[in-house]
Amino acid sequence: MSDGTRRIGILLFDAVEELDFAGPWEVLAFWTRMCPADGWEVFTFSRDGQAVTCAKGLRVLPDHSFETAPELDVLLFPGGMGTRPMVHDAQVLEWVRAQRDRTPLITSVCTGALVLAAAGLLAGRPATTHWLSLDTLAELDPSIDVRRDERFVDDGDLITSAGVSAGIDMALHLIQRLAGDDRARWVRRGIQYDPRPPAGTDWPQDAKWELG
Repeated sequence: MSDGTRRIGILLFDAVEELDFAGPWEVLAFWTRMCPADGWEVFTFSRDGQAVTCAKGLRVLPDHSFETAPELDVLLFPGGMGTRPMVHDAQVLEWVRAQRDRTPLITSVCTGALVLAAAGLLAGRPATTHWLSLDTLAELDPSIDVRRDERFVDDGDLITSAGVSAGIDMALHLIQRLAGDDRARWVRRGIQYDPRPPAGTDWPQDAKWELG
């Protein structure tokens, strides 16, 4: 018998980008642990439940595997270099399609959207991803309405967000949807999320950018 708790599962995998999942985790775990009466919980899971090595070397032990994870109300699919092989992994894509049938709300951060696209979930729908992967998203499925200037895109039962730190914004928006404006503002204040980047935000969006 269900205890009435609704659940958000954050998928982990090797080479997942740390902030893609840790940013939303901080937002959502702060909310669910500080406000248990809201009736939500968040947990992590991976395919086999074993420790994963993230993109920058952080090792994380998920709470569950695919087999032991409880039914989800929300799935959060982060990005990172680990998504690249998933785009061509038939088993992963089949699993993602199965989630479409049983999970009311699916969200992604960064290049997690590429896997959703490869699985066909974004066909004919608006979506975004990390700015370096916007063209790849369009190539995976030309029917996608790629939103190149959006921090996140809410299309009802699917929410996609741009790269890395955008997942924090998306998670706060998710709380806004699930628990209301006041709760989202309260969480934002609680985690003291008030970005004021020292390098400024006035760079040209088409400026050349290179690693290093």
